[in-house]
Amino acid sequence: MKIGKRKATGREVDEAAIKRLEELQAKVHMDNVSAARNAASNLSWLQEDGYEILKEALLEGSSRASRIAAAYGLRKMRGRMKKKALELLEQGRKSRKKEIRNVCTRALELMAQRKQAEPSVPPGQELDGQPRKKQQKKKKRRPVLSRDRGPDRGLGRGPGRGLGRGPGRNPGRGRGR
Repeated sequence: MKIGKRKATGREVDEAAIKRLEELQAKVHMDNVSAARNAASNLSWLQEDGYEILKEALLEGSSRASRIAAAYGLRKMRGRMKKKALELLEQGRKSRKKEIRNVCTRALELMAQRKQAEPSVPPGQELDGQPRKKQQKKKKRRPVLSRDRGPDRGLGRGPGRGLGRGPGRNPGRGRGR
């Protein structure tokens, strides 16, 4: 599918942003589902511009992979665009095209499952209403004994500790003396 040039909306800050949006738009329309989902996830962070690209990919995309990726990106929308993304998925559920309907229905089902799986507990509270206590990792400490501090123990200076001059310990000198 030939992707047309994106119209500038005035929100883009510079040429690099426009180029990045065009790259992401091209990646969403790829047949490789993994790359398309990755691009859709990146677009979900870009508010209006990302929403417009994902909307176009969902409703006018040619491949199934691009539609699935666009639905994924819309599911991952955050902030003020989340409501619009949800409305778009509801609109897609009523579409005449069976493939769009199926993708949107599945995306809405996944969102409902995720919402049910999340407990409705305020941060810092447990399910029983008691505040959470931060658990700290306990470090196991071994007591230092005086016998461990001998002349050739623990400091790495005795024979066989890497700094000694025993046979075979210094590979730079060759074999023997």
